[in-house]
Amino acid sequence: MKTQSGSHTHEAELLLDTKAILAEGPQWNAEQGMLYWVDIRGEKFCRVDPSTGVNEEFSIGKKVGAVVCAGNDHVVLATSDGFETYDLKSKQLTTIVDPESDLPENRFNDGKCDSAGRFWAGTMEDVEVECRGSLYVLETDYSCRRVFGNVGVSNGIAWSLDEKEMYYIDSMKQTVTAFEFDAVKGELSSPRLLIDFQTEPGFPDGMTIDAEGMLWIAHWDGWQVSRWDPRTSKKIDSVYVPVAKASSCAFGGEKLETLFITTARVGLADDQLHTQPHAGGIFTFKPSVGGTQTYSFGK
Repeated sequence: MKTQSGSHTHEAELLLDTKAILAEGPQWNAEQGMLYWVDIRGEKFCRVDPSTGVNEEFSIGKKVGAVVCAGNDHVVLATSDGFETYDLKSKQLTTIVDPESDLPENRFNDGKCDSAGRFWAGTMEDVEVECRGSLYVLETDYSCRRVFGNVGVSNGIAWSLDEKEMYYIDSMKQTVTAFEFDAVKGELSSPRLLIDFQTEPGFPDGMTIDAEGMLWIAHWDGWQVSRWDPRTSKKIDSVYVPVAKASSCAFGGEKLETLFITTARVGLADDQLHTQPHAGGIFTFKPSVGGTQTYSFGK
C-alpha cells in the first residue's frame, strides 16, 4: 500500500535486528511480557523483551519449527525430531514423540496451541518438492494424533473467535483452508478453500487473527502482511514489511496492541541483502485493532 509520493502508509518498524536465517513462529507470553520465536535454520529458539530489546537465545542443535510455552521455565518444541520438551534452566531437551521417525526427509514447521492447550503442528519435506507433510496434534497428556496428510508446507494456524472454525495454510499449495472445528474434541471436518493465494504477491506463510475476527497473513517473498475477512475471503488491508520474506506474525504487548512480524534472510544473495539490510529481523506494527491471546501448552 503506497501513497502517491511513494512512501508507505502502513509500514512495519524494526524492533530487533537479529539477522536470523529463518525467523518464524512468534508467540506472546503475557505473564512474562516476552515474545518467543524460532530461527528454524539457526537451530535455536529465542525470547525477546520488547521493552528492553534484550533477546535470549537457546541453541537446540537441530531445526526448530515452532515453540510454545508450557509453564514458566518450560517450552514444547516441534523440531526435526518430533515433539520435544525443553527446560530453559537446565537446558535439557527431552523427546515426547516423533510421529515421523520413518520420514527422515521431513521436519516440523509452524504450530501453535488452541484454547484447550493442545499443540497443533505440521510437517513438510525439508527440500520442499513433494507433498509429504501432515498435520498433527499433541494432546495435553502427550498423546499424539495425525489429523490429515498430503501437505506441502504446513504453516499458519488460527481459530475463529467462536472456535467453530480453524484456518490453516499450506504454503506450497498457496491455500488457506477453513475447517469446522470441534473445540471439545479437538477435531476437524468439512475442509473448504477459504483463500486462493495464487493472485497474491509471494506465498502465504504464518498467520494470526485479531479481535475483530480478521486474519493477518505473512507473505513469503511478498514484502507484506495482509489482513483478510474470512467471511468474504477478501483482502481488506496490508502492511508493508521492508523485507521480502515476511514469515509470520502474532499480537502481543500489554493490551495485545502490537503486531510482531518475523522475517528471514535465507536464500538471499549479497545484492539482495544490501537492499534488505534488516532481513531476518523482527518488526512491529500497531494497527487500529487489537489482537487475540497466545495460548500455552497444557492449560
